[in-house]
Amino acid sequence: MLGGFAGKSSAGGRTRLRVAVAGDKGTGKSSLISAVASETFPDNVPRVLPPTTLPADAFPDYIPITIVDTPSSIDNRIKLIEEFRKADVVILTYACDQPSTLDRLTSYWLPELRRLEIKAPVIVVGCKLDLRDERSPARLEDIMAPIMKEYREIETCIECSALTLIQAPDVFYYASKAVLHPTFPLFDQEKQCLKPRLRRAVQRIFNLCDHDLDGVLNDAELNDFQVNCFGAPLDSNELKVVKKVVEDRQPDGVTKLGLTLPGFLSLFTLFIERGRPETAWAILRKCGYNDSLELNTELLPVPAKQFPDQSIELTNEAMNFLSGIFQLYDLDNDGALQPAEQDDLFQTAPDSPWIEAPYKDAAEKTSDGNSTINGFLSEWALMTLLDPRKSLANLIYIGYGHDPASTFSVTRKRSLDRKKQRTERNVFQCFVFGPKKSGKSALLDSFLGRKFSNSYKATMGERYAANVIDQPGGTKTTLILREIPEDRVKKFLANKESLAACDVAVVVYDSSDVYSWKKAREILMEVARRGEESGYGTPCLLVAAKDDLDPYPMSVQESDRVCMELGIDVPVSLSMKLGEPNSLFSRIVSTAENPHLSIPETESGRRSKNIRQLVNSSLLFVSVGTAVGFAGLAAYRAYSARKNA
Repeated sequence: MLGGFAGKSSAGGRTRLRVAVAGDKGTGKSSLISAVASETFPDNVPRVLPPTTLPADAFPDYIPITIVDTPSSIDNRIKLIEEFRKADVVILTYACDQPSTLDRLTSYWLPELRRLEIKAPVIVVGCKLDLRDERSPARLEDIMAPIMKEYREIETCIECSALTLIQAPDVFYYASKAVLHPTFPLFDQEKQCLKPRLRRAVQRIFNLCDHDLDGVLNDAELNDFQVNCFGAPLDSNELKVVKKVVEDRQPDGVTKLGLTLPGFLSLFTLFIERGRPETAWAILRKCGYNDSLELNTELLPVPAKQFPDQSIELTNEAMNFLSGIFQLYDLDNDGALQPAEQDDLFQTAPDSPWIEAPYKDAAEKTSDGNSTINGFLSEWALMTLLDPRKSLANLIYIGYGHDPASTFSVTRKRSLDRKKQRTERNVFQCFVFGPKKSGKSALLDSFLGRKFSNSYKATMGERYAANVIDQPGGTKTTLILREIPEDRVKKFLANKESLAACDVAVVVYDSSDVYSWKKAREILMEVARRGEESGYGTPCLLVAAKDDLDPYPMSVQESDRVCMELGIDVPVSLSMKLGEPNSLFSRIVSTAENPHLSIPETESGRRSKNIRQLVNSSLLFVSVGTAVGFAGLAAYRAYSARKNA
């Protein structure tokens, strides 16, 4: 079932683990590896062992483990770094009878792993436990607690003896556990609570199990959950024990009707506190979550685009679902979602998808910072355009249960739209080009209903703005503006497919600045040329911004002339400071809906077109002449045959 109990195995889909063992010379690395592999203490151990593999049946997850012994000398540093980067988990050793080797973990080894940006979990292992001075009263927990607080990458600490084999096999059990069932993503050791992403995933799982939507899991629902995740039901006595344990820890975790959400969360806390994170991971993976506590990509099928000038849109069914969700979470019925209401909407998603670029501040909001229905739907249209898999994942997180086949539609090729002189798209993307300080950002701000600002702030990266445009007849179209900074235009257009996703290219210039016009003209000509060369002839509009200032006379005449030569409309003059350019946005949509009318044609493009037409005419003449010749020859042969007869 989509978004339900369908996931990978409890091992997260891994088929092999690689462990790198490192530490100071003489700490017992090689002896530990050899003892575990042979189940006996070795008499003679080489300085560095070759890679050693523990068989799949050595531990419960049935995954073979390759153990790599690393050299301690500085001469082999390159080899050591290489093994760190390839490792799934790193074991750092110290000798229990040499306190200085323990100090070296914090003075060298752990800082070195951070400096190298090694992301693998770390297991700290005290070797030669049999040689430790028993008169030392310090406990391992007391020694390691401050170190683990500083270095959160440490998953487990353990002491062992290769000589007596005490806890030696456990070292690699914990190493595999740190990779397959890590505690770090699930639990905040400092605060002693579940991490936010786990809480959100557990809440979604709870909602999936709460079939009657009464806010509690009754015995039947708990048993369904147990069977789905572990393949076996609980008997009545076991159910009572589970609820009693939860109630003792969390008084509001159980009611007469069943297990509440706080109680369900308490169960996960209990698994982790008792050293059983593998139970939590088994549930998560059965419900389709990966190691990052996001849905596996296998559960997120997205239709493929066959051509670069196609795009993916949400269907009416998906849009209707989103409109209904908006109304459901608009608790005060004010037609807008407050930040708290939007947080509630995404409380079962790993994060709110709109807190970072390019989605942050990319849609219309009220003066109070609340999301309007147009802004809400536009954000989803933008996310679907840029990352349909992310869009589908978030739809599922918030409760969408329909078939993915009814979620998306792949649009027709833009090049075909231009040949047929019409389009069936509901979402248009407009690229906004122009020199610095020409008014591009002000145009995007105006599109989102934001007030004009006299202060200038350069756009550092590409920026998006999305909104809904009301069309004649009551139809609605989503328009997405993509601002491309001047210093990125050359690199952007160097990509042959750069204009494939563009429905309309708008080039903005400051009508009072001669440099701004000259630069805009260069950009317009380059866009036209690239469109011709790539075959994605792109409709263009020229915008003369800052109409409230005195215009540069030559720019007015030259811009009209350039537009005439290219065969596109004369520039649209406007001022974001004095008025709202809503007519421009409708004009952009109209241009996108009639994509054949505003495609610029350069002089070189016309020459190429004329040459093609001439060649085609010549070929047609030759083919007609050849056909006539063949027809005459056939007639002559027929005449000769009749005469001879």
